[in-house]
Amino acid sequence: QVQLVESGGGLVQPGGSLRLSCAASGSNFDMDRMGWYRQAPGKERERVATITGGGGTNYADYVKGRFTISMDNAKNTVYLQMNSLIPEDTAVYYCNLDYRNAFRSLLGVWGQGTLVTVSS
Repeated sequence: QVQLVESGGGLVQPGGSLRLSCAASGSNFDMDRMGWYRQAPGKERERVATITGGGGTNYADYVKGRFTISMDNAKNTVYLQMNSLIPEDTAVYYCNLDYRNAFRSLLGVWGQGTLVTVSS
């Protein structure tokens, strides 16, 4: 069974920075893509950024130039560096992993979420 553990959320002032981490653990899986999503109160969950096993990245327009997604393949860990944070970035951030199991089936798993609050 594959599990994700997130860390790095917290309270930060506008203009500040935070780095989120998400570590995948388990056996017999091949990572296809990892990503970060967020859900603000009263809103639907939305994609923030994704990264493939080959390092290809994709960002939502509202974070381009401010957020950077990266991955340490050896540690099965994905990071989200968030700079120039604004109050509108306040949300619960969720990590997602799409992977293939030993039978080559494509599966997905979510982390528990970590709260990011941008406020003065």
